[in-house]
Amino acid sequence: MAEELINSPIADFDWDAYERGESRSDKSHEELEKTYDESLGSFRDKEVTEGTVISINKREVVVNIGAKSDGIIPLNEFRYNPDLKVGDTVEVFIENQEDKKGQLILSHRKARMAKSWDRVNEALDNNEVIKGFIKCRTKGGMIVDVFGIEAFLPGSQIDVKPIRDYDVFVGKTMEFKVVKINQEYHNVVVSHKALIEAELEQQKREIISKLEKGQVLEGTVKNITSYGVFIDLGGVDGLIHITDLSWGRVNNPADIVQPDQKLNVVILDFDDEKKRIALGLKQLQPHPWDRLDPNLKVGDRIKGRVVVMYDYGAFVEVAPGVEGLIHVSEMSWSQHLRSAQDFMKVGDEVEAQILALDRADRKMSLGIKQLKADPWANIEEKYPVGSKHTARVRNFTNFGVFVELEEGVDGLIHISDLSWTRKVKHPSEFTQNGADIDVIVLEIDKENRRLSLGHKQLEQNPWDVFETIFTVGSVHQGVITEMLEKGAVINLQPYGVEGFATPKHLVKQDGSQAQKDETLDFKVIEFNKEAKRIILSHSRIFEDEAKGERSERKPKRQSAKKADEPIIASTQVERTTLGDISELAALKERLEKGE
Repeated sequence: MAEELINSPIADFDWDAYERGESRSDKSHEELEKTYDESLGSFRDKEVTEGTVISINKREVVVNIGAKSDGIIPLNEFRYNPDLKVGDTVEVFIENQEDKKGQLILSHRKARMAKSWDRVNEALDNNEVIKGFIKCRTKGGMIVDVFGIEAFLPGSQIDVKPIRDYDVFVGKTMEFKVVKINQEYHNVVVSHKALIEAELEQQKREIISKLEKGQVLEGTVKNITSYGVFIDLGGVDGLIHITDLSWGRVNNPADIVQPDQKLNVVILDFDDEKKRIALGLKQLQPHPWDRLDPNLKVGDRIKGRVVVMYDYGAFVEVAPGVEGLIHVSEMSWSQHLRSAQDFMKVGDEVEAQILALDRADRKMSLGIKQLKADPWANIEEKYPVGSKHTARVRNFTNFGVFVELEEGVDGLIHISDLSWTRKVKHPSEFTQNGADIDVIVLEIDKENRRLSLGHKQLEQNPWDVFETIFTVGSVHQGVITEMLEKGAVINLQPYGVEGFATPKHLVKQDGSQAQKDETLDFKVIEFNKEAKRIILSHSRIFEDEAKGERSERKPKRQSAKKADEPIIASTQVERTTLGDISELAALKERLEKGE
């Protein structure tokens, strides 16, 4: 354009004046400048215009926009257009019409950016569908080139279904909608999902309008959760609850279906607006109870796998979708209250006997103890009265010890049958849980499944021997082992039997009271074999000795007096003799009375 203006002749040029040597025409200098300026385009800094490529070299592109001078643009700003050639029209951004060197400064990149920004805003305002090139992945999504601007595509906006591999989209050109623009930071967010949703919305309305309970549809597994599976029915999502996936127990829905799997489902229910759709998968298959062997009956043996455990029992799957309950009371003949976990665990393969079978209510009761003989059936033969056995301590009560002779056979050792000589306040003082203890069968109650057992009966009753040793009046050495309010417990060594003394019988000769752990002599003042009671006294020892000395000393003095006294007169001898006789008689009477 500039060359054409320069080479074209001026129509009203004054050639005569030129020949006369006059260099100016009739027009003033100002008019000539005005004419020159008008011949050039009118431009402003910081605006976008078009120019023509007039030359290209390895580093620069020269562009003429009709200004006083041509602009130079780095070639790398045209990298996106490798086919650029001389004569092409390009958009440029006027940075400066004339720098210090009088050079026109242009930018093609900024022109593209400015125009692209206007184009993006226009697309947002008009809800327009645009195309973009997915350049690369970034945190949380993808980077998309839209009109030369890098826009952000969130991972959630790529598709209506969750995306597991973002890399498959890199390098693709796809359609998008501009959904958000930050004018301040020049950030652009685009969405491909919005286009799909618009298409699916129409399909969704058509599908929902035709939904009916019991209808079977094909769907695709969209998402798997711990409580169920979401199915895409072609734009409408439905949920298969975990309990509707299979007739059997399901611990993890991922064990039944896989992502993106296509399968048939049945519509079980939906709300009035049909926004929540309940689907079923197991309902498309016959109920397992309907396929159960019709020949199965009560008393038959059946095998299965433990699928669920509770304290009160275990559920065993005997066929896919068919379960039976083994109550804890049917796991052992034992009468102890125990947890089902003591007998089995989830995953165990077990064999059981059918105790109850209700096909109408689809219930089955099983038992495993029935596979073993009832130990109480021949209890008199195996554990006759008087027989000796070794049992294991199970637990204690205040009145005795419960022991187990074998699985299902329990017995009680009463606290009074633990020891002949030791006074046991609580059975835990005598033995401990889990310990073995020798017993003898005392009594059998087959109807109530009870055995009365004894431990002390394994030894001879020592009280038969004690009767000959601890006779009343005999003295024995003992140790005070316990002080009580009503007296003291004395261990009579070395026999291991215990006696009892009241406080008044614990007074020592010096008047002090005997204390715990003292070793003293004790006299037996009472022995009761039936009650197994020995009453002792320490003070009685020196009290009886003192009385004995007085009783011996008094008669001797009288006898000595009679022997030494001279006989003076018959009347005097008779008086003395009668007095002596009377005193002796009284002493004899007192001695006979035990005083």
